[in-house]
Amino acid sequence: MSVENKVVVITGASSGIGEATAKLLASNGASVVLGARREERLSQISQDIINNGGKAAYRVTDVTDPEDLKALVALAKEKFGAIDVIYNNAGIMPTSPISALKTNEWNAMIDVNLKGVLNGVAAVMPDFTAQKHGQIITTSSVAGLKSFIGSGVYGATKFAVRNLMEVIRMESAQEQTNIRTATVYPAAINTELLQHITDKNAKQGMDKLYKSVGITPDAIARVVNFAIDQPEDVNINEFTVYPTKQG
Repeated sequence: MSVENKVVVITGASSGIGEATAKLLASNGASVVLGARREERLSQISQDIINNGGKAAYRVTDVTDPEDLKALVALAKEKFGAIDVIYNNAGIMPTSPISALKTNEWNAMIDVNLKGVLNGVAAVMPDFTAQKHGQIITTSSVAGLKSFIGSGVYGATKFAVRNLMEVIRMESAQEQTNIRTATVYPAAINTELLQHITDKNAKQGMDKLYKSVGITPDAIARVVNFAIDQPEDVNINEFTVYPTKQG
């Protein structure tokens, strides 16, 4: 499989989708480099992968800091000799009505969900451009495809990611740098995202939805594995993933 021997950097790797993806890719022969803010979790996940015969490294990473992303990519090259894929997965989802004016949460979502992705792109673009291959995968959301009450700012960051990724794909084709892109639009996936919601009504509604229809992060991990596993001349650039039970 073309996943085998790929060097993959993953942000938001300390739980949920990032953790599940790291473990699946490593089990299929990729070398994974994990970034997140919780060192204890990163250390444990990395050790689990190594104990199961995989290849992993980690670095404590805050995606809002461009230098942290550069250092994570540098670690990939130092440990495994290359960088083939970055999976921009870190994100937060403190949903609330706009009228609640939770402006600190708005800014945090812009910093993590949008600027964090841009920082990841900037960290790999020089290498991908020079080597004329690479893949940028990013977690957006179904809230990046259509509008939901309570998700005005969250959705805005995810719509922005959708546009960014498509422009990267188009520009790379024009520039003949062969950079593949894939944007993933998850619906109700059971992760730690709901823990960020401080608005009581929004939290109750999301808890009820996810409890009734939510599925495990492994669903997204399989999609990311599939995207990477395509031949280098094939770019499947968008994946929308719903639980079958979700309307």
